[in-house]
Amino acid sequence: MTYRILLVEDNVQICRMIADYFSAQPDNICQLDTVQNGADGLDAARSGEYDLILLDVMLPDLDGFSICRSIRAVSDIPLLFLTARAREEDVLYGYTLGCDDYVVKPFSLATLYAKVLALLKRAKGTILRSELVCGGITLNPLTLAVTANGQPVILAAKEFALLQYLMEHRDWVVTRGQLLDRIWGSDFFGSDRVVDTHIKKLRKALGSAGQQIRTVISRGYQLKDHT
Repeated sequence: MTYRILLVEDNVQICRMIADYFSAQPDNICQLDTVQNGADGLDAARSGEYDLILLDVMLPDLDGFSICRSIRAVSDIPLLFLTARAREEDVLYGYTLGCDDYVVKPFSLATLYAKVLALLKRAKGTILRSELVCGGITLNPLTLAVTANGQPVILAAKEFALLQYLMEHRDWVVTRGQLLDRIWGSDFFGSDRVVDTHIKKLRKALGSAGQQIRTVISRGYQLKDHT
């Protein structure tokens, strides 16, 4: 089995060094693609073609922390920061955003490769590759494609994340607090009514299939496979 890895790094020499080391390994299971700026890196990460992401923090036009935040809103793909930012607050912030590991430059190529293999092994069988289906709604967590009653639906990041969470917990009564913690993060200090606003937008985007999202009075929401 071959794993596809995305390296988002603006230093061409580092890209070449990592690519050469990975390709020289006898197991030959890691195929590495490289991107040199943040915007292209985010687009590539959203393509759904990769099994793991190696991500620099200091990038042209869009920093790695912002990329990680966007990815984690919709995907649990293994993500490892690879950066010169070694301050403890940066490391802790990276983990707060949801990275799986944080490697500080300069680093050992052998150690990096071992960490990558460990993350891939841990994620094997858990990376979502197939569509989630509930009634008339389908959602692909990697390609970010959504359909409602056979028609494609374009969702903003928050609405996509809400729908994915509800589909992963279909038939459960999910509270506003749970949705806030999962989608907005534990450091969000606004009203939990922000959830209602985004659920309203989600229902509208889904058309008649939006009726599958039911309001549970005084509790939260529940996704059913029928209206």
